[in-house]
Order: sequence, then C-alpha cells, then structure tokens
Amino acid sequence: MDQFLPAIPLSGARVVVLGSGEPALNKLRLFRTAPCELIWCTLGVSPALPSDLNPNTRIDTRARPHDVFKGARLVFIGVEDEKRAVKLANKARKAGALVNVVDNLPLCDFYTPALIDRGAITIALSSGGAGPVLVRDLRSALESVIAPGVGLLAQTAKGLRQRVSDVFPSVDARRKYWERALRGPAAQLADAGDEDGVRHALLDALRDDAPTPKGVVHLVGAGPGDPELLTVKAARLIRDADVIVHDRLVSPEIIDRARRDAHRIDVGKRQGDHPVPQERICEILIEQARLGRRVVRLKGGDSFIFGRGGEEVDAVRAAGIEAHVTPGISAALAAGAQAQIPLTHRDAAQAVTFVTGRPKLGGPDLDYSALAAATHTLVVYMGVAVAATLSRRLVEAGRSPATPVGIIENASLTTERRVFTTLDALAHTISSEKLSGPAVLVIGDVVAYAPEHLANLSQKALEHAA
Repeated sequence: MDQFLPAIPLSGARVVVLGSGEPALNKLRLFRTAPCELIWCTLGVSPALPSDLNPNTRIDTRARPHDVFKGARLVFIGVEDEKRAVKLANKARKAGALVNVVDNLPLCDFYTPALIDRGAITIALSSGGAGPVLVRDLRSALESVIAPGVGLLAQTAKGLRQRVSDVFPSVDARRKYWERALRGPAAQLADAGDEDGVRHALLDALRDDAPTPKGVVHLVGAGPGDPELLTVKAARLIRDADVIVHDRLVSPEIIDRARRDAHRIDVGKRQGDHPVPQERICEILIEQARLGRRVVRLKGGDSFIFGRGGEEVDAVRAAGIEAHVTPGISAALAAGAQAQIPLTHRDAAQAVTFVTGRPKLGGPDLDYSALAAATHTLVVYMGVAVAATLSRRLVEAGRSPATPVGIIENASLTTERRVFTTLDALAHTISSEKLSGPAVLVIGDVVAYAPEHLANLSQKALEHAA
C-alpha cells in the first residue's frame, strides 16, 4: 500500500484555499457542501464569484494574508510561482496545517483524492498522482452503482447507534440488526429521499414483534452477456439482491456481481430441455418474495422481449407482491451494434420487426407476407433451428432469395461469431458453419451496410448460390 487515506472530520474545521485561478477554484468546489470554515485567499485579486461556491465561504483579498493559517487543518495552494508556493507552504506547516500544493507532488503533505460525495458517506480514490485519469474513470464507474440514498441512510443510522446498542448489547446481535435493517425497506425509502420514512423503518426493525419485511421482485434485463452492457440500475439491483433467479444466457461474470451471500437459483432452459417449467419459475419468485427477500429475476437481453417477463410479472402481481421491471439491452440491438448493422438505415429499411422463431405452441404462425417487404428489416430470435422453414416461407411470400442475412452468435461475448449469407443459402450456411446459437438473424438490405459483409460473406453461401 503506497498511501493511507484517513478520513478527516470537517465539521468546524478551518480549510484555507489560496489562489484565484482554476486550480484554486477546483479545490473550493470540493467543499461546496462541507460544514467547515472555508477561507478563500485570493492573494490581492478580486475575482468573479463562482455560482457553486459554498455560501459560507469567507473571502480574503489581501495580497499577504499572514494570519490566515492560524488554526487551519488543511491548506490548498493554487499558485503558479513555485517560490511563492514554497514560502506559503512553509508558513502553513509552521501553523500546524497539512498542505497540498496543486500540481507539485514533492511539496504536498497529502494528495487530493477523487471523491464520491453522498453526504455522510464519502469515498476517496487516489493514485498518488501516478494516474489521475484512471482514478477519474474508477470514480465514474463507482458512482454508477452507488445508491443515491446511501448518505441519508448512513446519517439516519448514525443517530440511532446508541438506541441500537441499548436493544442489542452484543456486537454480533448489532451486526445482524444492521445487516437486516440497512438492506430492508429503509434503503428504498432513502433512495426516494424520505428521511422520516427511513427513521421509522430502522426503528420498526428494532421491535421484537417486527413484521417480516415485505418481499419484492425485480425483473432485470441482463443484456446480451457483456457485463459492461448492464444498465446502471441493473448492476445496483444485482448487487443488492438477496436472491438471484437466473437464466442460462446470463453470463457468470454478471451473476458474480451479486453479493457472496446472495442465494442463486438456476432456472435456465435449453432447446428441448426445460428442467424448471415456467409455472415453477413463477412459484419460485413468489415463494422467495414471501420470505421477505429482494428477488432479482435475471434474464438475458430484455425480459419483455421474448423473455416471458410479462407472464412472470403478472403472476407476481396476482400474488399480491410488489413487482418492478428494469429493461436491458436486447440481443437484437446488441447484435446489430456489434456487427455495425444499422437496423433502420433510411436508405434500406422503413421498418424493423422483431420475431421469434419459436412462437407459442398452438398459437398463430408468423405473417410471412407482412414480413417479406423489401424495405423491411426482420430480426429473428431463436431462428437457427427453423432457418430452412423461415427462408422458404419468406421467399414464397415474395422476399428476394438474394436478400442479405447476418447471423450473430453469442453477441457481445468473447465467443461471438458473425457470419454473412443470403436468404436462400441461410439453412445451408448455418449447417456448414456449425452455428448452434444463441444467435440472432438479421434479414434485410441493411445487412449490406455492415463493414464485414462482403469480406466475410460465407464461402459456403457463395458456393451454394453458384
């Protein structure tokens, strides 16, 4: 460990910033919501006041503010003249302050970390000046998964610490209480900004007869497989879940984002192999939620596009359980983006339709005449096994046999494959290239806009056409 990042209390502390340029202003912005005594020494300059300045800031425009360091805890020096910076730093240290000289590491007693400010919760990241851009990137990544109400939750919990200690004398009992209480309804109320609600929820959890927390089910789209294509909200829900009920198309890297103690239930289906019937999946969601747990039903792609999410949310609601839906990036969108196929390029398509190659057993067949229009992009999920029928019926309905087709297997994963062919050679290409899925078929003239289209048009397809 090259650095140790202490947490310095700011309430009532004196913080001094010297300088009038952008380096000094950046340091002032760090403390715009802090409860400290903030002094801005402009060193003889009368600058324009920034709109985001802490309203309690005291501005000192003297050229030589010799007495400003007295009682200071932190001093930031943002001046370009290094000799002057050294003199100011020495005076600040003699007064007992810790000093940071902007962009001059040898003169610093401490480095300024990248901060995530959530009120009572502050997260600091630092590379000691070795890679500030990397630190900023890490901060952005962390900010995307930290619940907005975590600061309010922590502040409210702080005010109840003594009360909790009175009820639970042992350390182990207190730990179990906080794990239960801070992950319960109080967390959701904090995200909504309900301060009174948070306090009441934490107090309710102290009672001996506290009711079992109400469970909730979140249907979450896990996207096509690449963890970086998760939505910010999906990543947070996965992290906070008590139970993860997942499909086989959800990658292990995404499931591993759950807490170590989260219960994982695999209900994945494969072609011709449904070890957990759909009815049983709905029952599992209801059973787990009735135990007061936060259940995340994790599905590949988007749960409301050929994911049977509508059936599951109907069953959960019918059981009187709260249900929420968080969308994901659908496999069709990911496949098009990965292959750079513009699904709705205006020179080639007036519409795009998503269909499944496996409609409901006993339900209506696809309307091939409506799907065969030349200016229509057709995206087929689960179409590999029915490619021969699909190709034949579309050609019979009037679609040109030479229509370009892109087959994207395992879109967004390291095992992704892209094969290009034509409609009449579709089944032959799938067989000869040994494509097994999961794959998305993109049918239409838009496929020709993919940069790989001509270069990677399947040789088997060309031979078949010849």
